[in-house]
Amino acid sequence: MEFKVLPLPVDKMKDKIKDETQLGFGKHFTDRMLLVEWKRDQGWCEARIQPYAPFLLDPACLVFHYAQEIFEGLKAYKWADGRIALFRPEMNARRFNQSAERLCMAEIPEDLFLKGIEQLVALEQDWIPTAAGTSLYIRPTMIAVEPVLGVKPSEHYYFYVILSPVGAYYAAGFNPINIMVEDHYVRAVPGGTGEAKCGGNYASSLKAGLEAKKKGYDQVLWLDGREQRYIEEVGAMNMFFAYGTHIVTAALNGSILSGVTRDSVLKLAPFLGYTVEERQIDVNDLMADIRAGKVTEAFGSGTAAVITPVGNLCYKDECLQMTGGRVGEITQKLYDTLTGIQTGKVADPFGWVRFIE
Repeated sequence: MEFKVLPLPVDKMKDKIKDETQLGFGKHFTDRMLLVEWKRDQGWCEARIQPYAPFLLDPACLVFHYAQEIFEGLKAYKWADGRIALFRPEMNARRFNQSAERLCMAEIPEDLFLKGIEQLVALEQDWIPTAAGTSLYIRPTMIAVEPVLGVKPSEHYYFYVILSPVGAYYAAGFNPINIMVEDHYVRAVPGGTGEAKCGGNYASSLKAGLEAKKKGYDQVLWLDGREQRYIEEVGAMNMFFAYGTHIVTAALNGSILSGVTRDSVLKLAPFLGYTVEERQIDVNDLMADIRAGKVTEAFGSGTAAVITPVGNLCYKDECLQMTGGRVGEITQKLYDTLTGIQTGKVADPFGWVRFIE
């Protein structure tokens, strides 16, 4: 499918942020966006790259009433030699379609997903920041736009992609955060939509997150929705614990999102000389292991922040510190290597980088 590139009027061009240390995360957007439609009687059609602009949508659109909506997140990097790199975008395409299947939405051909993003990023490459820790965040999204009040799959979808030059996800940068284990609210249960990347999962997490912030914590660590006993995700990240050189993370169980960075850590860690294990992690056993000094480091992983070190873990009335509140050696090594691969400073032994021609 060919993408029609609509003209970008000069008066529609935005001023770029001159001080890249002030980008923040997800606050600024580029001049153009990609839009492709799916209609039941036509399939994927009307593919175009157009000036960034609001949608004019009918108030009865299904997305507003029954939440048929999914999204992804990935990044583009401009290397020192001028090449533009994407990190494992095919995994985002596949997970996007897994989410679409779970929410009964139209699945998009992987080639269409990838080529659309590549062409859009190529056109907007001047927006890619190059300061340390910055990148161009890519947000593919699909929404149901059929105007009907009925609980059913839509017959009309918008697949669109917007771009945002970003700095560090956390304002404090690469520093340990404080985590509260949530033992009242639950994020998801097996059989639900926890392993799909849909907005409803994030909306339902807001209340616990806000309550945690009021208590001085940075993020919430979720327990399973059945017994509220087993570790699942932390905020919007997957969670890892290091027992010396042995790294443990929760096994995928139908309610945990299969993170691209999670998968990358599980493949990279053995390459760096560490062992990895996916298993159920009982929160009570975990706290006992931290007290005993068996758990030496903890960190989260996700596209936005890549690797986030955890300094303190608090459950019920007990707060335990790891690595003396500093960034652990394994956490630092994984962060440096992953970000190095993404930005071209470290050789890519896995073939994870995809260049935009």
